[in-house]
Amino acid sequence: MIQKIARSIISAYYKPVEAFVKDPCGTQQRTFKYLLEHGSRTYYGKKHHFAQVRDEDSFRSLVPVTTYEYLRPYLDRIIVEKQKDVLWDTPVRWFAMSSGTTEDKSKYIPVTHESLKNGNYRAGYHMLGIYAHHHPDTSFVLGKSLVLGGSQQINRIGDGIYTGDISAILMKNLPAAVRRRRTPEKIALLPDWEEKLQKLADYAMRTDIRSFVGVPSWMLVLLKKIVADSGRSIPDIWPNLEVFFHGGVSFIPFQEQYEKLIPMERMRYWETYNASEGFFGVQYAPGSKDMLLLLDNEVYYEFIPAGEWDQEHPETLPLSSVEKGKQYAMVISTSGGLWRYKIGDTVEFTSTNPYLFRLTGRTKQFINAFGEELIVDNADRALDEACRLTGAKITEYTAAPIFFDDNNNGAHEWLIEFETAPADLQLFTEKLDESLKRLNSDYEAKRSYNLSLNPPVVRMMEQGLFYEWMKQREKAGGQNKVPKLANDRRHVDRILKFAAIKS
Repeated sequence: MIQKIARSIISAYYKPVEAFVKDPCGTQQRTFKYLLEHGSRTYYGKKHHFAQVRDEDSFRSLVPVTTYEYLRPYLDRIIVEKQKDVLWDTPVRWFAMSSGTTEDKSKYIPVTHESLKNGNYRAGYHMLGIYAHHHPDTSFVLGKSLVLGGSQQINRIGDGIYTGDISAILMKNLPAAVRRRRTPEKIALLPDWEEKLQKLADYAMRTDIRSFVGVPSWMLVLLKKIVADSGRSIPDIWPNLEVFFHGGVSFIPFQEQYEKLIPMERMRYWETYNASEGFFGVQYAPGSKDMLLLLDNEVYYEFIPAGEWDQEHPETLPLSSVEKGKQYAMVISTSGGLWRYKIGDTVEFTSTNPYLFRLTGRTKQFINAFGEELIVDNADRALDEACRLTGAKITEYTAAPIFFDDNNNGAHEWLIEFETAPADLQLFTEKLDESLKRLNSDYEAKRSYNLSLNPPVVRMMEQGLFYEWMKQREKAGGQNKVPKLANDRRHVDRILKFAAIKS
């Protein structure tokens, strides 16, 4: 029976993956034409002369690269003025609330029937197909999936128009057969984070859970609670547990904690890249975190080379022009009505046949106060190496510059919450510094002889502090994330102030 299920999944969901892997640029061209056809019938398309677009080059010259601030007046036309065919030529009934980090202002990302069905859900099926292709012994579909999504319930904001986290919107629109295999909707959509945690724990402990879906940091909170409440180990609670489909933040800082918490040889961890704006990538093979760029999910991709990210009119490249080993900011046009939209994530391609990539950070999450160009990927890997060399385990972190003053050069200040603290914090700091030098030549140059950048300053934070800080800001759970790096001290100073008050 298990082999029959796996063959069915592979046949239905993996064959389409094989098709776009064989013809990536042709698939993107067809997607481009499809989107343009629908977009030309919209207010946005008429204003930006879609009718004059003949090819990708003319699309780039006529249609601007946009941010959320540029998009907002068009959203007001839909939500407030109740206009039709503004960004897409079918009704927009849903808006995904997105904050991403700890910013106060929520964004409202349009979600259409097409972007749900042919974007998010199709990508989810691709994920299942790829996983089953590599693991034909899979049986996780015979049990339930523990899904820890957003903390926002569905809210009505207009006549037939609703908002919620993308996870809530996906759950509300799931086919009934799929919905029955996941966390019950009545629990998943609870707005109170603490109540949701408790009810999820109570539900999960008496259920045959075989897979997890969610953000590693928040799922870890839930799993630790389940272990504490039950007094049992994860393998004892769920002997058939098989896979964790995770995304949202890098898994590197959490991997060792998960392996300790779930000592099961069969347990697998499968990377995904989904956001409020769409579902863009899935791990392509076991043993590698490289993700396959999904090309038949009604998303047309462009890429801004490093150095152009903050330009008013940045250069963009089509998929066919990207190169391995270079940093790009991703730009998307989608059937959700986003046109040349800067999503804010940065990627690096590890292969162009097929198109495999890794997430490396955010265009607004980096430290470059002294020309060091430190990105999240550098930070995650350097911290992982420092932990490995000192026996430490990290729960959460953030970092920011310490700026020059009359008496000192600049430095980086790291606020780190440890699951297991290093026996020697100074040694940990030295190993972190050494790893950053190896990973980033610009950092190494600025650290040379302490000429412009002093050694990092690491501050050990009380366990649970980041969680309490997020909770105090009503940002606990779901898609909310602590910013890893910042080029200013806003978040670091707020956390230090919160820690001082709390103590």
